[in-house]
Amino acid sequence: MSPALVKPQAFRGEYLILQVALPGVDPENVGVLLLDPDANRLYSRIRRDMEEFGRDEAFWLVHLADEISQRSQELGAQQYLDWMEATLSNTLLISGRESVPVDNYEKTVDRLYAKHIRSRVLPFLTHLPQYSIEAAAGKFGNQMDVRPEGWVEVLSDTPLTEDMFIVHVAGRSMQPIIPDGSLCVFRHILAPYSGKVLLVEHYGEAGGDRYAVSRYHASGTADCDKEGDVAWLHERFTLEPANADYRPWDIPSADKARVLGEFLFVI
Repeated sequence: MSPALVKPQAFRGEYLILQVALPGVDPENVGVLLLDPDANRLYSRIRRDMEEFGRDEAFWLVHLADEISQRSQELGAQQYLDWMEATLSNTLLISGRESVPVDNYEKTVDRLYAKHIRSRVLPFLTHLPQYSIEAAAGKFGNQMDVRPEGWVEVLSDTPLTEDMFIVHVAGRSMQPIIPDGSLCVFRHILAPYSGKVLLVEHYGEAGGDRYAVSRYHASGTADCDKEGDVAWLHERFTLEPANADYRPWDIPSADKARVLGEFLFVI
């Protein structure tokens, strides 16, 4: 069998849901714990809006993620979970263990978090706006209205800022950097652009193709077509895919094209 057709080995993990139960309020899911029993390692994803639960509980809840990480390393993941199951009650509750297939523990705990946890939207602290652009990885994609679709929680160590946004990217030309169908975080950017992966809008046509994601390179060739309104003219540049199966292409300065953002990471 070709190595490309070999599926990654699947493991079995165990996950638990953490809940906060406050007086007079239904218990609320606040985190996911995923045990790797072979390595005796604990993976966790905890909500980052704990200060919203109230004054009395907020102080220790905001440190819950650090507490879980530290104690599980000190005691061992299995031993720490045993202790939690025997001890937790009242304000902080823990569910029974559920078995789950795992190909990658980090990705699996993220999927479980997305399935079971609904945190409050804290704009540009825990969540970023997603826009209805469907950008093509490679050539320009379909023209679509640009409007916010909602807020998406971003689980990343990268601090979020108000110049960041999320776009759906389709196509294979930026693989392996951007897999087909990914939700990607971009940041508004000013020049210089050279060498960066950018979201570019081609706005000169009514209808047809409009958005693309590719690596930007300034073109060294003379542009004999530089003409028109200098207020929107850019310098000639080349968009280069990451996938060698796709060819780069030049954007003449006479084309109405503008950079909307720099690619940061896939979520």
